[in-house]
Amino acid sequence: MKVAFATKDLVSVDEHFGWAKQFAVYDITKDGFTLTEVVKSEDSPEIEDEKINSKIAAIQGCSIVYCQAIGPTAAARVVKAQIHPIKVEKAIPIEEALNSLVAMLNGNPPPWIKRIVAREEGLSA
Repeated sequence: MKVAFATKDLVSVDEHFGWAKQFAVYDITKDGFTLTEVVKSEDSPEIEDEKINSKIAAIQGCSIVYCQAIGPTAAARVVKAQIHPIKVEKAIPIEEALNSLVAMLNGNPPPWIKRIVAREEGLSA
């Protein structure tokens, strides 16, 4: 599965979804993870709807997005785009989140992860 991280430094989840200028995108499997791209999102349209839409377009194809904060309107739109938002209360290392996801995939994943995996397997089948 592909996971995006709103990040200022490419090391930590430390950015608000709507203000993120970049997202680190990783491919995650049971075997580990690989950085696949850094998506720049430099544009900051003045109109809130356009800003949210541009961020969602930047991470289209991802199943999860980690961010330090996300507004309710943006969260609803992200969910509608079939991307699961995860808000962290304080900045955490991206690698910590990645290791946690790999552990979930290899253990007994929560229902929301199972739904993502099932959806992705349906798309690739």
